[in-house]
Amino acid sequence: MWVLPTFPAPGCHENNGTFTRIAIFWCIDMNELKREIVLAGMADLHFKRNSQGSLKQVFLEISREADVLLLCGDITEAGYIEEARALVDELKALSNFPVIAVLGNHDFEQGKETEIRKLFRRSGMMVLDGETCEFYGVGFAGVKGFGGGFGNRALQPWGEQIIKQFVNAAIKEATSLESALAKLRTKRKIVLLHYSPIRETVRGEDQEIFPYLGSSRLEDPLNRYSITAVFHGHSHHGTHEGKTANGTPVYNVALGVLARNFPENPFYRLVRISLE
Repeated sequence: MWVLPTFPAPGCHENNGTFTRIAIFWCIDMNELKREIVLAGMADLHFKRNSQGSLKQVFLEISREADVLLLCGDITEAGYIEEARALVDELKALSNFPVIAVLGNHDFEQGKETEIRKLFRRSGMMVLDGETCEFYGVGFAGVKGFGGGFGNRALQPWGEQIIKQFVNAAIKEATSLESALAKLRTKRKIVLLHYSPIRETVRGEDQEIFPYLGSSRLEDPLNRYSITAVFHGHSHHGTHEGKTANGTPVYNVALGVLARNFPENPFYRLVRISLE
């Protein structure tokens, strides 16, 4: 688990006279008394090589209004390394600012997801794939998730091998999420997903594609742990907010959803988490 200490870490080092971004994260003084932290959630940026400059002002606003940025997948348009590099350059507007992310299905399109993950991590971004991290005493866990549908209509691992493989991919993601949550010891826990864990936040999409938008298997581990909030994307025409069976708030922060529901601030959703 990546953890930011509550004091300047003695292990910080310089690289050619300047701190690397990850080293700066480790050096951030978290001793300031905070009664709450503000999370800025966004998803489905679909960043292209020619998108540079389009989000710089947005990231500057986030740096003034929030404490942590959450990117919930489909960060790139088609999974090209060049798109990821362009986004890294754009994020330089968030100097020394915590960014936590999970990848989405678009980031897998070219089969370069491992390279994209490494590139993002080298830039200082915390990219979660069954891992956890901690900021301001709040724990974060994340996985991409997968499809399969919801409730008693969910696809079952029966019949052809390819159907079993599809379902097992969702089960694997849910198991990875559960393992990550088991590692967290913080009172407050935030979960990042790309796919939705509940039907409620995909309502508005054509029902025929519900099985490709998320899986209630992702909700099972959420209900077994005390989760403070869940953020996801992927469902561009879904609903902006819902709740799990045990009442945990779930926020769909896909840009299309935010633009429809929050036209005054269409790029990110601010959520305040009390620390008291």
